[in-house]
Amino acid sequence: MRKKVIFKGIALPWLLLLPQLVITGVFFFWPAGQAIYGSFLREDAFGLNRDFVGFENFADILADPNYLNAAWNTVLFSSSVAFSALAVALFLAVQADKALRGADVYKTLLIWPYAVAPAVAAVLWLFMFHPQIGVFGRALNGAGVAWDYKLNGGQAMLLVIVAAAWKQVSYNFIFFLAGLQSIPRSVLEAAAIDGARPVRRFWTVIFPLLAPTSFFLLVVNLVYAFFDTFGIIHALTKGGPGQSTTTLIYKVYVDGVENLNFGASAAQSVVLMAIVIALTAIQFRFIERKVHY
Repeated sequence: MRKKVIFKGIALPWLLLLPQLVITGVFFFWPAGQAIYGSFLREDAFGLNRDFVGFENFADILADPNYLNAAWNTVLFSSSVAFSALAVALFLAVQADKALRGADVYKTLLIWPYAVAPAVAAVLWLFMFHPQIGVFGRALNGAGVAWDYKLNGGQAMLLVIVAAAWKQVSYNFIFFLAGLQSIPRSVLEAAAIDGARPVRRFWTVIFPLLAPTSFFLLVVNLVYAFFDTFGIIHALTKGGPGQSTTTLIYKVYVDGVENLNFGASAAQSVVLMAIVIALTAIQFRFIERKVHY
């Protein structure tokens, strides 16, 4: 029987929680509060004059066609990144979980990309697919394919999706592999004795047992696609061509840093935060019903 830890008094538990509470307050609640406060203001580029405008900033951004275009780009980008990163990682994890010679080497090599910073990952893909200096970009043009992601919006979106998904595959791979290794071998052997072929064993036994891991990674990947892909887009396309790769997080940067429209930028960050919170709540409300622990 495991013994429960009981604290005498409340001072020690709060003292142990204090470092995490301070970090959360300084790096999350305080910036979020500042963004909410700034979303109701309109100020000049130097921050000398401030006027309270209520919800005018929110009304302006929701009526802006460029903002609505960025919202659609975000939906396309985030769903594509999450689906492709999860699918590729699951496939690689299933292959690495097999009894292969040199499996440890494969696992190490597959984990390495996660250590690459998003901006560095974008530069790597830029050097590969740049239409003039990239190896694959020049090869595509030499093969008769009109490849130039700097002019073609569809090609630019495809490139940033692939680069962002490649960066996240390693993270998903680690969790999927851990989930596969936690499945009892006796369950798989019993399914094999019953005559289930490998593909049927995967969809009827392995995949349902990976439901908690898959649900966790789905939430993490969507949050990653919404927030952590700014460096990839900025280094590869800078939101172009023609705002074809401008997502909500990148438009916050453009309006706040480049255009110095602080009120609109703060309002966009609040809307983005609300979207992610609502999306996460919906996932826990509906998708988690199908997850069996």
